[in-house]
Amino acid sequence: MAEMHTPYSSLKKLLCLLHGFLAMSGVILIGLGIYVSFRGAVLTTVLGVFSTHLFHVGYLCLVMGCLTVLLGFAGWYATSKESRGILLFCLVWMVVVLIVEITVATLVLAFLPIVQDAALEHNFVALKRNYRGYNEPDDFSVEWNLVMETLKCCGVKNYTDFSGSSFERTTGYTYPRSCCKDMGTAACTGRNASSGAIHQEGCFPKLLKIAKTQSINLSAGSLGAAVIQLPGILATLLLFAKLG
Repeated sequence: MAEMHTPYSSLKKLLCLLHGFLAMSGVILIGLGIYVSFRGAVLTTVLGVFSTHLFHVGYLCLVMGCLTVLLGFAGWYATSKESRGILLFCLVWMVVVLIVEITVATLVLAFLPIVQDAALEHNFVALKRNYRGYNEPDDFSVEWNLVMETLKCCGVKNYTDFSGSSFERTTGYTYPRSCCKDMGTAACTGRNASSGAIHQEGCFPKLLKIAKTQSINLSAGSLGAAVIQLPGILATLLLFAKLG
């Protein structure tokens, strides 16, 4: 009798272990969501719709991560108590989470090359029209000043982006102070555009690199979590069938 019970008992122990891995994959998703939503988030907000897209996916990862952790504990409880109803509930939601993770990984990678050129032109036009200058209180100027100071760059494409801009017409300067390598030096005049005075390269390539890193991390993390969860889903399905 004990020998007949061994495979079933082993399946229960295996499933309890796999539900532990399921909860761990949820923690990975939570960490990924926090990373995308907060690390570098302030810098990439100037990318507009692309940044919004990443924010939404990051928050989705947070929600899925919390749900997956709860499903891991619920699945462990259902396995230990041999509750067919709770197992079915967990199984359905694990399949939903798995589908969402694969969809997220696919869409993030597919969306990146599509919006790259559009984001470049959008940011170039927006900078010329909306940037007011250093120490200006509006959100657009504050965000761009932070980007230029932090990433040590100037403009979207390069420092000449301010030529003919609303900023130049208003102030008479060819670039803002946030483009300067050292704002305290005499070389930071707003007109001296030499390489020794300002950062001449544009910010878009650096911003795009941050966004690409976030996109790859999102896709890899989502697919990695899906791979961890798949054995748990299959084992849950098998135990559910045996309980029937």
